[in-house]
Amino acid sequence: MEDEIKEISDYLNITCSTNPAEISERISVIMVYMMRTGEMLADAKKMLRRKKSNEIQNTIIRIAKENCLSAKVQNALLDSIAEEESYLVDRLDRLNASCVHQLDSLRSLLSYEKESLRLNKTGY
Repeated sequence: MEDEIKEISDYLNITCSTNPAEISERISVIMVYMMRTGEMLADAKKMLRRKKSNEIQNTIIRIAKENCLSAKVQNALLDSIAEEESYLVDRLDRLNASCVHQLDSLRSLLSYEKESLRLNKTGY
């Protein structure tokens, strides 16, 4: 999953030209990436819930019984135990949001370029 995340992130970090054909191609690719990051985000959230659930059953309940930890301290402990899973969820959430924002921007840029070509009578 990490390799795929890096690949998507690298693609989203590329600056797009004002060429309408390139913009259209990029929109097509990012739409696929948006769907894929949404799937990976759901999987990462599932992994996070599973990790937290397992740790609650084991570590936190044992510590809480021994030391009477408050709910806030238990949640902080749980978050630190599931740090990698939480990071994965956050990263995928941001990648998915980046796809949405880039698609919106690219559509606006494509509309602008089409209108510019129409006004200059160079056609599209």
